[in-house]
Amino acid sequence: MDTLRANIPSVKELERRIDSCRLELNELDEVWPKIYIGNMVTAHNKERLSQHGITHILNAAHGAWGSKGNQTFYGSEISYYGIAAEDSVDFDLSVYFHPASKYIHQALRTPKGKILVHCVLGKSRSSALVLAYLMIYQNLSLADALEMLLRHRAISPNRGFLKQLQDLDLELRCKRTLCRLL
Repeated sequence: MDTLRANIPSVKELERRIDSCRLELNELDEVWPKIYIGNMVTAHNKERLSQHGITHILNAAHGAWGSKGNQTFYGSEISYYGIAAEDSVDFDLSVYFHPASKYIHQALRTPKGKILVHCVLGKSRSSALVLAYLMIYQNLSLADALEMLLRHRAISPNRGFLKQLQDLDLELRCKRTLCRLL
């Protein structure tokens, strides 16, 4: 267990890597094939969503001030899933890692499926959920998933989310190690 934990970067190391990113924060970026991270303004622009072929929305700021997101707003053209998460170091986003990852995975398995994962600015809650997806379904470590996203978008999950992602990384590493031993 300690060996597995030793391979996971500290929150401070993760923050240093995030701070070294020199990308501008855009309204929308494709961060993985058919996965986009964006802000709330872009999520409300149905014409822009259509131009990008977005078929699914994962709103990590559901119910936040100014958020119009719900299934009624998007109609039958776009499938919607909302999570009422707060961008707070004390908020437990980890309870949504598996359900959100499953939704992203199902969206990508849909013919011509493309998903926009967003929050208010598209840098903390949304990026944490995409990192979890990459760890759970693409078998990337937290460090590798973070590097992948930072190549495409300026992200900045808060310290609490980074800690929760560390815990997920350890959990997934333990499961993979256990599976190899059986």
